Amino acid sequence: MNRLTHKQQRISTRRSRVRKSVTTSADRPRLSVYISNMHISAQIIDDMNHKTVVYATTVGNKQAKGSMTERAALVGTEIAKKAAKKNIKKVAFDRGSKLFHGRVKALAEAARKEGLEF
Repeated sequence: MNRLTHKQQRISTRRSRVRKSVTTSADRPRLSVYISNMHISAQIIDDMNHKTVVYATTVGNKQAKGSMTERAALVGTEIAKKAAKKNIKKVAFDRGSKLFHGRVKALAEAARKEGLEF
């Protein structure tokens, strides 16, 4: 097996393992986090209707300056403010294949500070 194919397979396995344990409902949508090498994006997804309710990203954002951890905190505050406008208070946190530390933790703490519960 190719090295990159094996790496993608391990990432996919971790992602599905995490997603399997995340339980969502109509009143508790899923907060999905994606972190690339240059950008961070988060979206709140209603799994019952298969729709994205709210999203925030650093792509094209003029305020997104500093380190990736600072950008993650900015995305966390943005997503929480947008969710508050849509009357979403509780979400299920889906960290994907990433561990809960560093950038993911900064995003989560910033969202909690703005009022999201998970």
